[in-house]
Order: sequence, then structure tokens, then C-alpha cells
Amino acid sequence: MSHAAVQPRRDPAQQSGSRVLDPRRAFTEAALRIRLLGPVSHAGWPRWILPLLMAVLGGVLRFVRLDEPGSLVFDETYYVKDAYSLLRSGYEREWPEDADESFAAGDPDVLLDSADYVVHPPVGKWMIAFGMALFGSDNAFGWRFSAALVGTLSVLLIALVAQRMFGSAILGAAAGLLLAVDGHHLVESRTSLLDIFLSFWLLAAFAALLVDRDDGRRRLARRLAALAATSGIGVPPRRQLMYGPFLGLRWWRLVAGICLGLALGTKWSALPFIAAFGLLSVAWDLSARRIAGVHRWMLGGVVRDGLLAFVSIVPVALATYLATWTGWFRSTDAYDRQWAQQHPSALWGWLPDGVRSLAEYHRSAYSFHRGLGSDHPYEAGPLSWLVVGRPTSFYYEKPQGCGAEACSQAVTVLGNPLIWWSAALSLLVLLFSWLGRRDWRAAAILTGVAAGYLPWFLYPERTTFYFYAVSFEPFLILALTYCLGLVLGAPGADGARRTWGVVLVGLFLAAAVVLSAYFLPIWTAEIIPYEQWRMRMWLPSWI
Repeated sequence: MSHAAVQPRRDPAQQSGSRVLDPRRAFTEAALRIRLLGPVSHAGWPRWILPLLMAVLGGVLRFVRLDEPGSLVFDETYYVKDAYSLLRSGYEREWPEDADESFAAGDPDVLLDSADYVVHPPVGKWMIAFGMALFGSDNAFGWRFSAALVGTLSVLLIALVAQRMFGSAILGAAAGLLLAVDGHHLVESRTSLLDIFLSFWLLAAFAALLVDRDDGRRRLARRLAALAATSGIGVPPRRQLMYGPFLGLRWWRLVAGICLGLALGTKWSALPFIAAFGLLSVAWDLSARRIAGVHRWMLGGVVRDGLLAFVSIVPVALATYLATWTGWFRSTDAYDRQWAQQHPSALWGWLPDGVRSLAEYHRSAYSFHRGLGSDHPYEAGPLSWLVVGRPTSFYYEKPQGCGAEACSQAVTVLGNPLIWWSAALSLLVLLFSWLGRRDWRAAAILTGVAAGYLPWFLYPERTTFYFYAVSFEPFLILALTYCLGLVLGAPGADGARRTWGVVLVGLFLAAAVVLSAYFLPIWTAEIIPYEQWRMRMWLPSWI
């Protein structure tokens, strides 16, 4: 598909030179598909090769020297040890105070028998455990493998998502490249915290809904065309056009529901995405019915699409989430597992004890999150995230061996400034595109950013960090790619305009890659002279 998909589309009747499309042709499947999906694309080999090349680049950056540093860094001290506990027991157990040293020495088997109180669901920790099961729990490569894998898969996913949204293999590759080389995503892909897994499942859910959007529109075109063909006049009967046809069970929506359940099973901050993505998917269906010519498209879309969409996403996500607690349910001595037996209730006694115990566990964990407000040297309010105001230092040491008097070894969650500052400005462009042109792509991207970003402003006293922004970083990359598409110009533009667009986009991408190469040492724990580390601290708040 060409990049023309980013440009305003003209009505097929205007393209053919006529002022009004013949009603007998308006409801053929081909005409409906053009109205609902645009021209058919034949991108050829770049459609597959370019995303794979970007994934290979992302994989190299994420897997090379993955075991450096060889010790637990930042919150790995919680999640890696919890993952090992899940492997051993199916639930989290407590550790002695010197457990980090044991892990670094290759001896993780120092678990205590008592259950541990944790406040995050188990999916991300089970994913970390997967890498440890494959490569061992006694080395950093093993406990970081899964993070690097899903980080690499995220690069592939965003390239495919951008290609589908913008109708351009080149823009898809640009999105993959930007995510592959950005330091914020790179560092989290090389560190076993939960947020990279959250980001992956959210992006996967969005990708599934994009496929569902096209699938739903193809179904609508096919069913309306069938109704028109049997009517004898080339137009569906009026009563059939009143609300439009049922489209049936949408399998990709079920996939999205499962992905959202796994995201929620990683971190509760996925909850706003479930609501936002569900509403976005229904809005796409309402728009499709309106464009197709359904008379009461809003009521028809809500009743014939929206109700089934709710069932396909929300209950499926909830069931998936509960299934992720299987290890806790199967245990007898996990934290709060016996709470219901110890606290009988006349009001709620009809519920299974395991469900009541888990509900109490969740109430307690929610109270913990609401009251989490301790000071931290690298805390950063959400207002500073988009401008990279306060990066998070995961690791910093002053080793020897760089040939200078003082050396530095750092792992810093610092986004590529060119990418992040440009993406922040791009959000303004998308806002105008949505309000002025009603561009569905702009609305979809802004929805993803809003779901991951705005809820944090509801908890101003809670301790927050810049690295939380990785949950919606893929949507920032899509926003920037959208704007690169506007700079690139449509294929139908004159030669000079197109040439300048290609040059400017190429220069921007090249500058982003060069800047990432400059910051790479402080993202990947390379030992460098202190002065070189200091040169990379552009702002006082970065230190």
C-alpha cells in the first residue's frame, strides 16, 4: 500500500468524475471495500523483509552483552527473585537479606519457606521465569532473556502496525527503526522489570484490534453486498439498511481480550487501556456503518457490534487475568491464600474461599499502591516524562579499566532526546489532524497515549518514575511516524516535493541513529571514562 493512505481520501465518485455514485454500484462488494478500507495494497517483499530487518537490528542491540552488568539492578531485585520463586513453588516466597549477592554468585537457591507479600500480578514474573527455565537462574542472560525477546518482538510488531496504519512499508520500517534504537525502550528490554512486558501485551492487543478493524469492514462489505445482490435492485432492502447486519463473533477481538488480560496480569496500569481500546474498537465499527450507508448507524453499531465487543474484550480479559493466578489458587500457603477460612462472612460466604481470599489480597494491594509515596532520588512526575526531565538510573558504578583516572559504568533509562522531543511535538500535530480532518489514525494513536499517560495525573502524591512511560512509548513512536509521513509526502506529489520529503525524513532517521550510537554506552553498561559519561548528561536533572 502506498503512503497515500495517510492523505485525505477522495470519494470514489469524485475520482471517477461523476458527481453522484450510481446506487446500483454503491453496494457492490468492491465499491464497499474501497469506501471502507481504501485501495488494495500490493507492497510486495518490503512488506515482510523491512519489519524483519528492523527486528534483527533491535535484537542485536538487545541481546549483545545482555549479561552486563552481572548483578541484579534496580527493581530486578524484586521481580527476578519472584520469578525464581514462581518456578520453584508457583507463588512468591520470601528471601534472606543477602539474596542479591547469592544471585550474583550463581547460587539463587536460598529461598525461605514463608510466603511473600507482593503487589503486582504474576504474568511478567512468569515471563521472566521462562527465560530462567531455558538458560538457567544463575546468570544474568537467563533472567533477562525474556525481556530482550519481547523487546525485539515489539520492534517487529510496531513496524507491522505502522505499515498497516499508514499504508507504507517505508514508514513501517521507520517506526521499527525508531523503537529499535531508542534508549528508553532498549534499556527496559535489557532489564527484567515488568514494564516492558506490559508494553508488549498492550501493543499486541492494539495490533489485534487493527486486524479486527479491517476484518470487520470486510465482513460488513461482504454482507451488505450479499443483501444488495438478492434484493433485485442492487441496493439492500431499507429495513436491512436501517441498522445494518450482524457481523458475528470477531476472533481478533478475542485475541485482543486475551492480550489485554495478560497486560492486566502484568500490571494494573493496563486497566485504562481495556476501556480505551474497547471504546476505540466500537467507534471504528460505528464509523464503518455510517460510511457504508447504514441509516441508524449509531444505534445499529452499539447494539449489533458494541455489546458483542464488550463480551469479547472485557469478560475475556477478566477470565485471562484470573487464569494467571493459577499458581496462587493451586497453592495452600501463598500469601493470603487461607484468608477466607480465617475470616468467615455471612454476606459473602457463598463465594468460593479462593475467590474471597484473592479479592482481599487485591484490596490490600490497591491500598498499598494508593499510599505509595516514599521519596526516591529518581522519582519523576508524569509532567516531565515527555520531555525526558528526569531519567531513571538503574545502575552506576566507578570501575577500573577504561584507561582514564576515573571510569563510569551506567545503565540509564534515557530516551533518545531527538526521538522523544520530536514525538512530544508530534502529539500536537495529531491533535489538529484528529480535530480538523477526523483522521482515525490520529485518534487511535492519541487514545493509546492518553490511556497510558493521563491516568497517572490522578495520583499526584504517588511515587512515579520515567520508565513507566514505556507502556505507551509505542504510540509516541507511531505519532512521530505519522508526522514523518506528512513530511515524506504522498506518492502523487511532484518530483521535487517528494525528493525533499525523502531527504528530510532520511536525515532525521540518520540523526536519530547517530545520537543513539552516542548514548549507547550509558544504556548498555559499557565502561567509559567519567568525562565521557558526564558529557552525555546534557541536563542537570539527568544526573
